[in-house]
Parts: sequence; structure tokens; C-alpha cells
Amino acid sequence: MSTISQAQGQAVPAWWIPSPKTLITAFITLILVVGEWRFGIIGGYDKLALTLGVCVLTEAVLSWFMLGRWPRLQSSYISGTSLVLLLRPAGGLYWPFVVAAALSISAKYVLRYRGRHLWNPSNFGLAIMVLLAPNQVALLSHELGNDIFGNAVIWTVGLLVASRAKVLHISVTYASAFALLALLRSALVGTPVLAELAPLTGPMYQLLCFFMLTDPPTTVRSKRGQVLVVLLIAVVECIFRLANDFEWPFAEIVAPAPPILALFVVGPIALAWDLKRRSA
Repeated sequence: MSTISQAQGQAVPAWWIPSPKTLITAFITLILVVGEWRFGIIGGYDKLALTLGVCVLTEAVLSWFMLGRWPRLQSSYISGTSLVLLLRPAGGLYWPFVVAAALSISAKYVLRYRGRHLWNPSNFGLAIMVLLAPNQVALLSHELGNDIFGNAVIWTVGLLVASRAKVLHISVTYASAFALLALLRSALVGTPVLAELAPLTGPMYQLLCFFMLTDPPTTVRSKRGQVLVVLLIAVVECIFRLANDFEWPFAEIVAPAPPILALFVVGPIALAWDLKRRSA
């Protein structure tokens, strides 16, 4: 049996150490469980079942007809769970979950460049929904009640998962950049520093830091490039927020979800440039 480490002379089986993708799946589930248990953020498991069902069905159909094989469904589960956590349709509508799920998975198979999909599936679905249906769809962005215990658990596990997946530098860089830019926004706008920092305690930023920004298929290859890209995403998000604070023209377009839309704009451009540069 293969081993990956030894402790006190006894081999540790490789299967005993969870893969990064398995840890990410567990982490997404942790946010779901903690959020629903403490604050009921899902609003009903029927939405979860519907969204996961559409994600799995879309993944299975597209993978079979376009690639000729059945897919692994972990990605569908992660995307579906993320959508349910963050989507907040007006008036209890259900169709946004269906549309967002179908768009998120379809983007993996349709919007490709040099053999790679350019957008993180969840990020694509969320961004398209808030851009095309801002009056019917919002995203969950409030803090989890500023609950110290819940946030401590999520951030501790998130940092451990990121470390195991060797993407800790991405999560830490983004969180640090956001915090520094929060100080800048506070000075420019006059809002309290804690109010500017508070979004980091919400599900949107937790999923962004530990999942969307670190998604291996949609990140550039080099570690230095990854750091530069997340710094640029943080800066673009800061600009989006300041645009709303100062009521710049067209700022309402990015108002529903500045971090999601910053990644939506910067991420694919950076990845496409990286892929083109590598093939030159």
C-alpha cells in the first residue's frame, strides 16, 4: 500500500489523508451546516435539493454528450451548495436557483479557451444573475450575526483546508488586501473601520477566499501570478465599492456584489492571458 508520510516508524496510508477537493467539499458543507443551524440562511432544504438536482443533471448531460464520459459530481455539489448559500431571490422565487445552476455548470463546457474553462462555475452563475436580474435576485452578504464561534470555526477550518490544498497564499493575500483597502475606504468615505471589515465574516467572502479564488482550473499557474491576480481583484472590488459610495455613473451595476463581479471581470482575463502566454 502506498504511503505519504511516516510517524514514529509507522506508515500512514495515502487513502487516510483526504484530498484537497474532499476537504473543500467538507468545508462548503460546514458553512452550510453552521449557517443553517445558527441563522437559517438557506430558508429551506427544498431549495438545496432543487439546485443540486439541476447542477448534477446539467453536469451529467453535458459531460456525456460533449466529453463522452460520466462526470465526477463533487464539483456539482460544491457549485450547487455555493449557489444556495448566496442566492436570495425576491419573493421566494425558485426559478433563479434553476437558471443559476444551469448557467454555472454549462459555463464549464461552453466558455472555454485552450482546453480550460475560464470562470469558476459558481462565480459565473452568481454574477450573471445579479447583472441580468438585479430586481429579482440579491446575494447574501450580511455577517453571520457577527457570531464569534461560528466565524472562528469556519475561518480556522478554511485556513487549514487552504494550507492542505497549497493555496493558503491566495486566501491570505486576498484577506490581507481587503483589510488594508478597508482602511483606505474608511478614511476616504468616513465609515467606521469595523463596518468596512465586517464583510469578511459573511458567507460571500468566506466562499470567495477559500473556494472561488482558489479554484485550481480557473487560476493562473505560477504562485507569483496567483498573488498578483488576487491583489488586482481586491483593488477592482475596492474601486467598485468606492464607485457606489461616491455615486459614480453606472455604479449601480456593480452594487449588488462587488467581490463576485470583480472576480468575474478580472479572473477570466488573467487566466486567458496566462494560457496564451504559456502556449506562445
